[in-house]
This record gives sequence, structure tokens and C-alpha cells, in this order.
Amino acid sequence: MQGLLSVLKISVPDSIWIKDPETSELGKKIVQNSILMIHEIGFESFNFKKLGNKIGSNESSIYRYFESKHKLLLYLTSWYWAWLEYQLVLETFSISDNLEKLEKAVTVVTRTVKVDNNFSHINENLLYKIIVSENYKSFFTKELDQEKKEVYFEVFKRLVTRLQQMILAVKPDFKYSLSLANTVLEGGLHQHFLKEYFPSITNCQKGKTTTKFFIHIVKSTLK
Repeated sequence: MQGLLSVLKISVPDSIWIKDPETSELGKKIVQNSILMIHEIGFESFNFKKLGNKIGSNESSIYRYFESKHKLLLYLTSWYWAWLEYQLVLETFSISDNLEKLEKAVTVVTRTVKVDNNFSHINENLLYKIIVSENYKSFFTKELDQEKKEVYFEVFKRLVTRLQQMILAVKPDFKYSLSLANTVLEGGLHQHFLKEYFPSITNCQKGKTTTKFFIHIVKSTLK
């Protein structure tokens, strides 16, 4: 296990940032406070000038780390998916039964997130709420051509592939393993979004959790 965790690191593609924010206190402060601000005022109202005022630094210093607020959002979403991958590997590694492992994986990627004290400068709970409400904005932009999307979203793609492999371990001849894997990941976010903003059009509440729904979907599909 220690050998596995030593090579599995929470890392973001270096094409997203200009200077890795994890390498300095200012960089960590930028990440920490951007999460707080985006959660408070929303991504549309967020900008580097406001962030600079909040952390007591020049706006130009933030541009040394990220060329735009969209790249910062890409960083936050990539960090979240990498952190989720870390949790997935950590919690399923010792499970030998394939169906039990898949159920645990679905639980990890669809449950409500709690703060992980291993990363003191990142509030995972608030970051998760940002992902639920803002994640689609990182995907749908004309600034990114297909080649860049392939690079920028490599962490998300890797997580989809991990989940796909667990699906195929249960049913090797299942033809829609990739589609089911990304449906669980994206669908989990969407159900949490509906629970928060449109509770009248989702059953995922009052004991009928998002996790229970997707475990039911996966098991029913793979029968």
C-alpha cells in the first residue's frame, strides 16, 4: 500500500498553470482563497483583482501562476478529480471481490464530500460545492480546441478509465463501460446539484441518497 500511495500523487497537468501554486505560500494562498471567493460570489463575479484585494497581493502576482481565471477553474477541477482518484484507489485497493469493489468505488465518487485534513490549504467540502455548480464551465468553452481538452482533462479521463476497469471486472462483455463510468461521475454531480437547487425534481434525498441511486443503476445495468 505504501508503495502505491508513494506514486499516486495529487497532481494537476502542468500545462494548466504557469507556476505551480503548490510550490509557494502565495500560490497556496491563491488556491485557498479562490475557493472561498468562488463559493461565496460565484465564478462569474470572481476575478483576479478581487482575489488580490482579499489576499493582500497585487493582481499581477496572481497572473504569474495562472494566465486567466478559467485556467484557475481548470486547476481547481483537475485537483478535485485527482483528489477523488486518490480516495478511490485508497478505499478500494484491499477489496478482492469485484462487485464489492465496484460498489465501494461508486460510493466514493458519488457521496457528499467532507474536509480532508491532509490538505490544510484546500477546503474539499467547499471545492466540491464549486465542482457541483461550476464544473461544466470548465468543459464548455470555445477557448479550448480538442487537443487542449485532451491534455487539460487527462485527470478526469484517468478517473473514468479506473471506474471503467472496475465495471469490466464485474462484466467483461459489457459494451458501454466508458459511458456508464462517466455517467456515474457526471450524474452524481448533477443529482447533488438538483438536491441543492431543484429538490422537487429528484428522488435523491431523505434517505434515498445519490449513492444508493447510482449503486442501483450500476447493479441493475450489469445483471
